[in-house]
Amino acid sequence: MNSRSSSFSFPTPRLQQRPSFSARLSSAVSLEQGSAAAASGVAEHQIDEEIEEIKRYEDFTTIDWVQDAAKEQIRRKTRRKETAGFFERGGHAGWRYRLWESYEAAQGWIVVTLIGAAIGVNAAFLNIITEWLSDVKLGYCKTAFYLNESFCCWGEDNGCEDWHRWSSLPPINYLLYIMFATIFALTSANLVRSFAPYAAGSGISEIKCIIAGFVMKGFLGFWTLVIKSVALPLAIASGLSVGKEGPSVHYAVCTGNVISRLFEKYKRNASKTREILSACAAAGVAVAFGSPIGGVLFSLEEMSSYFPLKTMWRSYFCALVATAVLAAMNPFRTGQLVMFQVHYDRSWHFFEVLFYIIIGIFGGLYGAFVIKWNLRAQAFRKKYLTKYAILEATLLATGTAIICYPNMFLRIDMTESMEILFLECEGAEDYNGLCDRGNRWKMVISLTFATILRIFLVIISYGCKVPAGIFVPSMAIGASFGRTVGILVQALHEAYPTSVFFAACEPDVPCITPGTYAFLGAGAALSGIMHITVSVVVIMFELTGALTYILPTMIVVGVTKAVSELFGKGGIADRMIWFNGFPFLDNKEDHTFGVPVSKVMTSDVVALPTTGLTMKNLEKLLREDKYQGFPIVEDRTSKILVGYIGRTELRYAIDRVKRERSINPNAVCYFTPLTTLNPSAPTTPATPATTFDGMASSSVDFSRFIDPTPVTAHPRLPLETVMELFRKIGPRVILIQYHGKLTGLVTVKDCLKYQFKVEASENPRDDRHIIESQEQLWGVIKKSATWISDKVHHVSRGRIRIGGSIEELATSPPRGAGPTSHMMDGTEDIDDGVELEAR
Repeated sequence: MNSRSSSFSFPTPRLQQRPSFSARLSSAVSLEQGSAAAASGVAEHQIDEEIEEIKRYEDFTTIDWVQDAAKEQIRRKTRRKETAGFFERGGHAGWRYRLWESYEAAQGWIVVTLIGAAIGVNAAFLNIITEWLSDVKLGYCKTAFYLNESFCCWGEDNGCEDWHRWSSLPPINYLLYIMFATIFALTSANLVRSFAPYAAGSGISEIKCIIAGFVMKGFLGFWTLVIKSVALPLAIASGLSVGKEGPSVHYAVCTGNVISRLFEKYKRNASKTREILSACAAAGVAVAFGSPIGGVLFSLEEMSSYFPLKTMWRSYFCALVATAVLAAMNPFRTGQLVMFQVHYDRSWHFFEVLFYIIIGIFGGLYGAFVIKWNLRAQAFRKKYLTKYAILEATLLATGTAIICYPNMFLRIDMTESMEILFLECEGAEDYNGLCDRGNRWKMVISLTFATILRIFLVIISYGCKVPAGIFVPSMAIGASFGRTVGILVQALHEAYPTSVFFAACEPDVPCITPGTYAFLGAGAALSGIMHITVSVVVIMFELTGALTYILPTMIVVGVTKAVSELFGKGGIADRMIWFNGFPFLDNKEDHTFGVPVSKVMTSDVVALPTTGLTMKNLEKLLREDKYQGFPIVEDRTSKILVGYIGRTELRYAIDRVKRERSINPNAVCYFTPLTTLNPSAPTTPATPATTFDGMASSSVDFSRFIDPTPVTAHPRLPLETVMELFRKIGPRVILIQYHGKLTGLVTVKDCLKYQFKVEASENPRDDRHIIESQEQLWGVIKKSATWISDKVHHVSRGRIRIGGSIEELATSPPRGAGPTSHMMDGTEDIDDGVELEAR
């Protein structure tokens, strides 16, 4: 065996002879013949309790998939013991066992069916509420106040008599539009801040990390689901340049987490729960775009780092159920799953590929530009505006309403504007002269202004503390740019109809369809901001149902991808993971560092000897709260590796033994069986794994709780291979040993720190001018706020003081979001803990 193939291993030959963690922890399952049935029941109960406690991961830690799989095997053994009574005489399976086994096998499909139905119902109601709130800013229905404009004027074109503006005076309508937008944003931000801070934002980047194994307590909890579902329509209706498609993934995954926790099979099984969450992400995209296959591909391409065939089938079925329920509820009463779903019956021409390439280039440049400047806006928000989250969202909505109302494409909801921009001119409703030749240049100017202004608003709005996605705003920007290109190409064709360039056009038949350019522009912008390709093509195809436009979509997305790669890898979700510092190894990146793992590992490791430590020493180590686990060595001189014990396991073991009996603080702690230390000692009969009977109060044996087979690697193993081990196997820590001796350890964070260090050295940059510009901008904002406060104070003759209320809002802790509040850390009573506590 060459050195490379033997450079990492699980155990050394010395360690392989010792009983494994699973074998020793499950020893109580195989009690000797003649032991009492009561003792067996007690042992099984203790094993269940032990596994449940040990699998409680702490917040902002990483799941150890290796240990989790081992503990799941132990749980299965205990379950077999419990179902032993289901067997009939002779060892054959009885009907009760077969029935129980069938239910176990079908439980996964039952769960995804319930989750898909719940997601579909939630999506339908959110669509209806969002449309009504968006239209109520402009007017009301005289026949029924609860109807939006499209339902109020069903079958009518360009409005109807039943739909009334709030006033016949345009300035009054303008003020009411601003007022409604401000109230909606204020309410949404207040709900998020007061009850579920994790409901803010899109949630896609955090969900990617959670599916990969990062623990974020409360992010997928019940309150997050409720507040996300309530605050999302308010945020969209406020007119902020944010969308509901990204948050739809978050509330879908929250739904899956809450429902799956009702089933014991998924409550404490991290790997199976990960499959459910991946399926929920697919269903969230499916109901957002009316694209079940696109949702599955999005989950595969963007969300999941681990996506086996079984997960694909579960995702497909969950997306199918969610989409079917949404179609059955038919929220738009048009048979369409989303408002901007269209059907094209006209083909395209090969000379249009030139303009498709232009649209693709725009998509790549748009994505790079928005990602760069949005991250700077996020840094400014994180540094200066954290205390003013509600005020920021409210002022953003007010400012957006003020500048967007005059423009016909910015005034209406973004999904409605896309529906208008996607439509063909022939045989469709003409929205405010969009298809009129006389208004062509006016429309070009209006669409160009809408594109530029929307880009600016997306940069400053995405990331504010309301439920906010970037899918639909990006698609709306791409649609307005694409429609502009389409109008210009149409004008060029009409100016030079006999040109050789347009020879493929048939006479007396419309040659250019500007709506298709808007459709392709939306796909290009979505691909540019998220850096996804295949799923965008499928989503756009399912939106149109036109096979003829698959090739143009592939061309546009391919060009977008090529241009995007010139400005860096990773879409905005990946960059937000990097910005927030989450420990996530992206499997889409390839690195060539050319260094061994010894360059990255932590050499100064706190290791525990197998004997010699006292209970007082161990409790002092745990109080320091600096280590998530400890390697076990024979002694600190030889450093021969024996195993590894996690912080949670050690804490549980200490608490357990203290409950059993009184322990002397100077009691000696052993991390290897006493028979190993003293082979001449008489062996005792097998005892249940969780009892400490027969041992002196001056010594405690923790050997059962250590992992004797931790993932290990040679110091000369390339760093790239170690990162691949983290991705494929999923350990929390990899121990570095040389000839059986512990030399260090490495975690995912160590790998990421080195990666960022290398990237920074390869692309050095000076951020001083950025910091100075941020400080200058903050100074301008403070001066403006002070001036406005003084003016209001003067006009009101001292009765109103905005500054005091702002400071009070900024410094007072939000209701339910304090450091000791249950809503911040996700330990809601109604959710019975947190979504990842049992992983």
